[in-house]
Amino acid sequence: MKLKNNFKISISCDGGAASGKTTGARLIARKYNLNFLSSGLLYRYACYLLIKNHPKNRIKFLKTKFKTLNYKKISRIKLQSEKINFLVSKIAKEKKIRQILKKFQINFARKHKKICIEGRDISYAILPKADVKFFFICSLDVASKRRWKELKNSNKKIKFEEVKKSLKIRNFNDKNRKHNPLIKSPDSIVIRTDVLNKSQMIDKMSKIISLRLRKKYGNKN
Repeated sequence: MKLKNNFKISISCDGGAASGKTTGARLIARKYNLNFLSSGLLYRYACYLLIKNHPKNRIKFLKTKFKTLNYKKISRIKLQSEKINFLVSKIAKEKKIRQILKKFQINFARKHKKICIEGRDISYAILPKADVKFFFICSLDVASKRRWKELKNSNKKIKFEEVKKSLKIRNFNDKNRKHNPLIKSPDSIVIRTDVLNKSQMIDKMSKIISLRLRKKYGNKN
């Protein structure tokens, strides 16, 4: 199903670390020609900037950087590292930093008619009225193997157990943080990526999206 220019659609994809939400969201965005945004990438980029520049006033510094941020450019930067992994869960707890990134995401959503945004609080903090909401679930072992393979590209010595422990801590912190914790929105549809392969995942998501679009726009698609 291809969408005409006058159609609007918003899709939110939430889930824990290495749950497959970024892959699923990116593939769906490509299939339906949607503007894609990864909130995780924004947080990683914020960490990258803080590590690189060591600003005295982090909030003022990030406000300035994100006011003129070109999202397409940051996707070309390598943002997978142990330093970033360590810092990202810490800054995700900070309300003022979350507000800066939230503002960027909401402006992105207002700017584009067809969007797919992935993260941990998209369904209720960024796109509470999304046409389709997905919540990705994956076992810790499968998620850890995925992240371990990613990190091995830049660190051959990294151990699987270290990655597993890191993911477990990250998910615990995200679920228990005070501001916008990782929770499933009541109207989100669960996508289990530890029992579905990539093709099955996209097929399931596509069927749900097509059904919602037919309900919203009838047979005009």
